[in-house]
Amino acid sequence: MSERGNDRAVVVGSGPNGLAAAIVLARAGVRVTVFEAEPVAGGGLCTGPLTLPGFLHDVCAAVFPMAVASPFFREIDLGIDWRHPPISVAHPQEDGSEAALALDFDATVASLGEDGSAYRALVGPLSRNADAFIDDVLAPLHVPRHPLLLARFGAHALRSAESIANRFHDARTRALFAGCAAHAFMPLDLPFSSAMGLVLALTAHAPGWPIPIGGAGRIARALVACAERHGVEIVTDHRVTRAGDLPAARAYLFDVAPSRLADLAPHLPERYRQKLRRFKMGPAAFKIDWALSSPIPWRSPACRRAGTVHVGGTFEEVAEAERAIWSGAPPERPFIIVAQPSLFDPTRAPIGKHVAWAYAHVPFGSELDWREVIEARIEAFAPGFKDAILERAVMSPATLEAHDENLVGGHIIGGVASLGQLFARPVSAISPYTTPDASIFVCSASTPPGGGVHGMCGFHAARVALARRFGVVAKEEKRKDWRRARIVMAR
Repeated sequence: MSERGNDRAVVVGSGPNGLAAAIVLARAGVRVTVFEAEPVAGGGLCTGPLTLPGFLHDVCAAVFPMAVASPFFREIDLGIDWRHPPISVAHPQEDGSEAALALDFDATVASLGEDGSAYRALVGPLSRNADAFIDDVLAPLHVPRHPLLLARFGAHALRSAESIANRFHDARTRALFAGCAAHAFMPLDLPFSSAMGLVLALTAHAPGWPIPIGGAGRIARALVACAERHGVEIVTDHRVTRAGDLPAARAYLFDVAPSRLADLAPHLPERYRQKLRRFKMGPAAFKIDWALSSPIPWRSPACRRAGTVHVGGTFEEVAEAERAIWSGAPPERPFIIVAQPSLFDPTRAPIGKHVAWAYAHVPFGSELDWREVIEARIEAFAPGFKDAILERAVMSPATLEAHDENLVGGHIIGGVASLGQLFARPVSAISPYTTPDASIFVCSASTPPGGGVHGMCGFHAARVALARRFGVVAKEEKRKDWRRARIVMAR
């Protein structure tokens, strides 16, 4: 690499963060080229016929609370047609009872009975100020614009999910919070394990856990279209094997896992590369997509109206499963997340038929075949589920990594969201997006604010690159408040 091409930047990887970085750079007048190893841009944001003709499945993510919450995505207005299930997430028990988070916050409080007041006290202040809170939480470490609000969140977020769940009396409410917190792939008795649960509980109401009509691929196509409107060149089917082989540019932004950057840039100091390789990626996912003859026959009525269902049983069962995978042991009853897009998007399956998507939390790099365990576990909550299966497609941790080499060992959130890795993501540095090479920046989910389809890692990395390499200090843009935007609630 050299400093020829002083008006140019190169982005490696076209996931949502890579595309966001490219858009920010291009809007500032920089010539941008994006290199993507796969035939189609978008990273994990893709939809296709994985099972039978006419059935459309999301290859990776399926439900997108952070996409509609993202300050940057709101700013550029992707034009996605979202459907908001009336129940964002339901957490059933085997007897058919459940607890659920509805898009309507007051309805949720009422449904939680004796735990309603405790839930209102915990989540209500964040929900009332959701846009301001999300803007602060989706940023790197900084002086917050709303310090009292962030301090309230921090006081709870620093605690364990177990201690937060103990605020509730009903076992179903405790289990509901466990399911939200488990998205962090951490034991629920560790400090900071409550943070993910609080953020996801908040987004269940504002702005919700929506599904894009047509699938995740629609988000990728919208980002690609936005990038191309601003003059970004996107080169697909081009695998980068060494940073030194990239064309001359003023800045290089890598939307890759830390260990991948260590391999791509051998000229970086060995001590820094060792730190990249020590970054903890955490447990993995084992994913199944199903073509179904009918909706999943849940015992729980709320599950039949939910976009997402957490199959985990009690708080203790979820905690036991997350503790096992953290230590590398196969759980007897893994925690499972189920998405039901065709209940709200009829374009996903032939008339009368349905698709469903699920992944179980399993140990890092697990080589076991979990399909029978996953299907039996869902059957326990939805008798007759197995009879509705027409076809399935399976993605093991190894398959996930083969699809996207940044999903190291099948880990899907860009690195464990622990307290230590909040401050050292991917390494401890004043600016986490920079590297010892002044021209190289990291813009993947392994930088703040972390995993999720929101593009904010790329957004912040690009702003740092603009300031340091191009002398451009980006101005703040006025962003839309999602609560003033049109929301279509699916019935």
